[in-house]
Amino acid sequence: MTETRVFPYTRVVRRAIQEDSRTAGDLLFLERWEMRPQDSVGAVLRVAQIRRANPDLAAEVRAELAEAEEQHS
Repeated sequence: MTETRVFPYTRVVRRAIQEDSRTAGDLLFLERWEMRPQDSVGAVLRVAQIRRANPDLAAEVRAELAEAEEQHS
């Protein structure tokens, strides 16, 4: 089985992972969710839990992605 590596897109998530790599999976999931939300119940519940645990980080990720979207429009 081949492992697929996922790298952070945002500076916010890169910085957070450097500070605490134990949360990398959740933070990468949150970042990908903000880029392309999924409609599965499990994904919705997971992202809600991550957002509750990290409200400031979640807001920073959304802001950075919105800024990047504006620059590419």
